[in-house]
Amino acid sequence: MKRGEIMTKFKTFDLTKIALFTAVIVVLSQISIPMPYGVPMTLQTFIIPLAGVLLGKKSGTMSTILYVLLGLIGLPVFAGFSGGAAIVFGPTGGFILSFPIMAYIAGWFAERENIVFLYIGLFLGAMINFLVGFIVFHLVTGSSLSVAFAATVLPFIPTTIIKVIVIGLVSQKLRPLVKNKVLV
Repeated sequence: MKRGEIMTKFKTFDLTKIALFTAVIVVLSQISIPMPYGVPMTLQTFIIPLAGVLLGKKSGTMSTILYVLLGLIGLPVFAGFSGGAAIVFGPTGGFILSFPIMAYIAGWFAERENIVFLYIGLFLGAMINFLVGFIVFHLVTGSSLSVAFAATVLPFIPTTIIKVIVIGLVSQKLRPLVKNKVLV
């Protein structure tokens, strides 16, 4: 096999992983629990960092960017089969806009190949997601900081802790399979 053929296969494999994970993000985004104040609890915040952890910072981020772009152009990929610029720039849009950063951070820390760094990256990514979601919600709705905090952070702390722990445990089993191209 020539060098160019190997590079093409590698790129094709990466594109396939990105597309596949984007599809998984779309599917898991539809699993949501409505919450007060209009910010649903979804599995997006589970699968987005997992994309970064399993695919690496580059491919995980690209998968997430593709997801955001699909929703931005109006495809119903966001929670509740919604899509469009009004969602991305609406009250919950900060969460969506922070997804690529969340995936990148999780992927970067996971690439350090250290469980402590992995958990630091997962928690840091979640904090960025909370921060951007909180700020955008506050600015778009004009709500007080306490209402914005109650809507965007407070109800999600327990499930975020659980998600981070589960992602860490799952990734320890799946990362070697992905690295060896057994999975994805």
